[in-house]
Amino acid sequence: MQATIMPSTTTALFILTLLYLCSLSASAENEGLSMNFYRDSCPQAEEIIKEQVQLLYKRHKNTAFSWLRNIFHDCFVESCDASLLLDSTRRVMSEKEADRSFGMRNFRYMENIKEALERECPGVVSCADILVLSARDGIVSVGGPHIPLKTGRRDGRRSRADILEQHLPDHNESMSVVLDRFANIGIDTAGVVALLGSHSVGRTHCVKLVHRLYPEVDPALNPGHVEHMLYKCPDPIPDPKAVQYVRNDRGTPMKLDNNYYRNILDNKGLLIVDHQLATDKRTKPYVKKMAKSQEYFFREFARAITILSENNPLTGTKGEIRKQCNLANKLH
Repeated sequence: MQATIMPSTTTALFILTLLYLCSLSASAENEGLSMNFYRDSCPQAEEIIKEQVQLLYKRHKNTAFSWLRNIFHDCFVESCDASLLLDSTRRVMSEKEADRSFGMRNFRYMENIKEALERECPGVVSCADILVLSARDGIVSVGGPHIPLKTGRRDGRRSRADILEQHLPDHNESMSVVLDRFANIGIDTAGVVALLGSHSVGRTHCVKLVHRLYPEVDPALNPGHVEHMLYKCPDPIPDPKAVQYVRNDRGTPMKLDNNYYRNILDNKGLLIVDHQLATDKRTKPYVKKMAKSQEYFFREFARAITILSENNPLTGTKGEIRKQCNLANKLH
């Protein structure tokens, strides 16, 4: 008869300790983003951000477009850590000043939101979470869906201007490159089509579209729309500082809706990427589906924004909570 070997008390305690440490390690890995992260440390945080976004929108309608663009430009580049908001230093250029950030503005109003939070809960709410939640509330301001988003991000300490172009797709790149860049952060083709629906609101500077008008008009453009574009962009070499823009959607320019998809199917997209979205065999089926159903567009848009907002955040003890959104604490 084979004897049963019972573990000693010391061995049993050792095993239990290992199991406990493993559970702590797993817990630490999951201690990242969560819904209502500030419920105890700053219960009014999300309401304060919402109030500030609404107040700013009443005064400056274009702030909502800025918040939406912020989440794309910040979270797409390695980490959702508010590196976008950092000012340039003597040694490092700000992401805000990179070519891909042309036309971005209203960064100073992020400080309004930060100051309101600092009055209520000093040193608690990160600029990364402000950036994400202001985008969420800005989307609602322009008629889009409310998207429940997790919080708990911490702020990065350095600009990523030097690697911006390795991550952010350009509006003139091929659809293959665009789809690959999005796939790198977990966003599929339907999500790409939905996120580009952000072009439903705001406007595009003539600098970004004159190559479709001069020296010859792009034959892919709707002739009826070309007249309006030429009127808004009369110069082949526009001044980047001049107020020369074309509304992305002339029908509902201040509303996030599926009219964008009907426009690009009618060859009224301003940018090359808009045209490609409506003609590429990989994306066109989703464009047609979103043109027919705003509900489907909003569902895919919310899913893609959620994935984008959770791209490699700094959590736990990583990073910092900035005192000012435009400065790392060591420079404050």
